[in-house]
Amino acid sequence: MTDNAKNTQASDASDALILVLGSTGKTGRRVVARLREAGRNVRAASRSGETRFDWTDRSTWAPVLEGVSALYLVGPPEPGPIADFVDRAAAAGVRRFVVLSGRGVEVYGDSFEPSMAEAERVVREAGVDWTVIRPNNFTQNFDEDIFHAPLVAGRLALPVGDVPEPFIDVDDIAEVAAALLTEEGHTGRVYELSGPRALSFADAVAELSQASGRPMRFEHITADAYVAELTAADVPAEPARALADVLAWLADGYNAAPVSGVRDVLGREPRDFSVYAKAASAAGAWG
Repeated sequence: MTDNAKNTQASDASDALILVLGSTGKTGRRVVARLREAGRNVRAASRSGETRFDWTDRSTWAPVLEGVSALYLVGPPEPGPIADFVDRAAAAGVRRFVVLSGRGVEVYGDSFEPSMAEAERVVREAGVDWTVIRPNNFTQNFDEDIFHAPLVAGRLALPVGDVPEPFIDVDDIAEVAAALLTEEGHTGRVYELSGPRALSFADAVAELSQASGRPMRFEHITADAYVAELTAADVPAEPARALADVLAWLADGYNAAPVSGVRDVLGREPRDFSVYAKAASAAGAWG
C-alpha cells in the first residue's frame, strides 16, 4: 500500500460517522468526549442531547441513523423496541455495534435487566460486527447517581452485605468503548470490565469518607427495607424493587472477582477506586 493510500484509508476512518446513543448519560457523554478528542466524527443522540433520539418515538430513528457506520448502543428501560431499531440500523448501513450490557447479565438478565439481555441477543443475530461490554458497578454511582444523596447525608444503606465489588471507573468504560468503535479485531467478543481490586461497599464508603473528610458510613439492610426507604424517598415501587433485587443478587458474589477486560482492550490497568475517590472529592462531589 502506498503512503497516499494509507493516508486516504486513515482519513476515511476518521470521517466515518459514529452514533452514540444515551449521549447525556454517564457512559455516553464520556464516549462522545473521547471520540471527539481523537478527531472522530460523532453524532451524539439522546432525548435531550445534540440530536434528538427517543426509543418511544420512532420518527426520531431514521434521522439519527443516516450515514452512520458504527453505533454505541445503550438500550432503553424496556426491551420492546430494540429488535426493530437494530434491524433498521443494519438496513441503514450500520456495520459495527458496541453494546453496553452488564456483568452477570447472562445469569440474571431476563429477570433483572431484560433490556441488556435483549440488546445482546439481537445484535448477535443481526449479521453485523458486534462487541459487547459488561462492566461491574460504576464508581461514579457514588457521586452521580442514587448512592450520592445518601452519602451526602452520611449513611448509605444497601442489601449487599460484605461481598466485595471491583468497581469500574466510567472513564475506563468510555475509553474501552471508544477503542472498540474505532479499532479492528474485536468483532464477536464479549469483554467483562472491572476495576483492579475488589472492596466491599463498607470499605468503599470508608475510602470516600477519608478522601472527602466527611462522615459517611455503610449499613447492610434487607431488600425489603431498602425498597421501603426508596419508596419513602418517592422512588416508584417497581424500579425500587428491581434495584433491590439486583443488589441482593450481587450479595451472592457472582461479580466479586476482578477481570482483565480493560487491560485486554487498552493494554493498561484500570483506574483504582482510591484514585477516583481522591479526584471526585477534590472536585467537591460530596462537599
